[in-house]
Formats: sequence, structure tokens, C-alpha cells
Amino acid sequence: MKLPVVVHPAEEGGFWAEIPALPGCVSEGETFSETLANIREAAEGWLEVASERVAASADVQLAEIEL
Repeated sequence: MKLPVVVHPAEEGGFWAEIPALPGCVSEGETFSETLANIREAAEGWLEVASERVAASADVQLAEIEL
């Protein structure tokens, strides 16, 4: 799966990143590559928690699509 990541310069130095398709999924890092690694980890956690929340709800069904 590929998701667009928006990387911003941080006021205090380094960078911070967000994934618009995953509301609230943000991370930061000292370097561009560190920021990308951190936002990837944040996205994996975001998706895992979202999946667990959906699975815990009795009135929904899970499905997957390939992008």
C-alpha cells in the first residue's frame, strides 16, 4: 500500500510529517530519512489500532482492497 506523506520543516529544526489519509497520524525526526522511517512506524501503528477497533465492533464487516 502506498500513502502520500506530507513532510514539513520543523521550527526547532528537523522535520515533521503527516499522512492526510490517516487523520492524526503524525511523526517527526531530525533528518528527512529518519522522519520517513518514523512516519512509517506511526502509520503501521495507526492501521493496527484502527483494525482492532473495527474488529471489536459487532455490527461491521472487514474487507480488503488492493491499491
